[in-house]
Amino acid sequence: LCCFQLYGYCYQDSNDIPDTLTTITELGSPLEMIQLLQTSWEDRFRICLSLVRLLHYLAHSPLGSVTLLDFRPRQFVIVDGELKVTDLDDASVEESSCTSNSDCFMEFPARNFTLPCSVEGRCQSMNEKRNLYNAYRFFFTYLLPHSAPSSLRPLLDKIVNATGNHNKHGNANYEYLALELGPSPSVNSEFTQKCVKSANTQYRRVPAAFIPDENYRCWPSYHHKGCLLSVFDVNEAIEICDSYSQCKAFVLTNQTTWTGRQLVFFKMASNHIVPDPDKITYVKVTD
Repeated sequence: LCCFQLYGYCYQDSNDIPDTLTTITELGSPLEMIQLLQTSWEDRFRICLSLVRLLHYLAHSPLGSVTLLDFRPRQFVIVDGELKVTDLDDASVEESSCTSNSDCFMEFPARNFTLPCSVEGRCQSMNEKRNLYNAYRFFFTYLLPHSAPSSLRPLLDKIVNATGNHNKHGNANYEYLALELGPSPSVNSEFTQKCVKSANTQYRRVPAAFIPDENYRCWPSYHHKGCLLSVFDVNEAIEICDSYSQCKAFVLTNQTTWTGRQLVFFKMASNHIVPDPDKITYVKVTD
């Protein structure tokens, strides 16, 4: 689940290139951090969640604790919204040997760490700590806090701080359990369900109807030519529409995000409404 799926491979021994190995793997999209920062927080959270699962797997793999020596975005791809490793050439299962704690020194551009030297002469959890801090500096610090729901920010701050501070925290199991709460009913309700009250704005409900045009752009949107956002219920859609001066109507679709939130189109007007059995339109009532 965490690494590229291998569909097949073959060896080819030719005069020009002996012992050539060809692999056939699943297709993924290159990881572009700028593009990721322009996506919805839900999508970025899903990527971070898949990265946490990867960290957990690497720390407890059948081969032992595995570290990715080249832990950078270019080593990953996105497959169906999940983050996966594509290049394992720089993976290592060897924990560094040591005679004292000073031998267990980890140096990064922003900060350094010294880990304990075990009685067996190995730096304790160095592979796991290296993966975790690289995940913090390349992924979590950018993708998690940016435009996150206010109800989840205390938890997200705790997670980000834990990944960046090995002296007090820094444990892949902790990360796995903390972020794994995301799709669960308790924390998901914090994220999706909000107590919202419309500012005395009334909306007329038009069942089995859709507004094909009258789009405007908003951020972040699931549609590059319109304003398509996810909501928990109609109340949240009303709150969003009330917050945009150009919003005069919105359309509930029957599509949901991976967390179960409903996708809604927000519109500038409602001059042209067409029948659509899979959608419900709400039009702002003006005096």
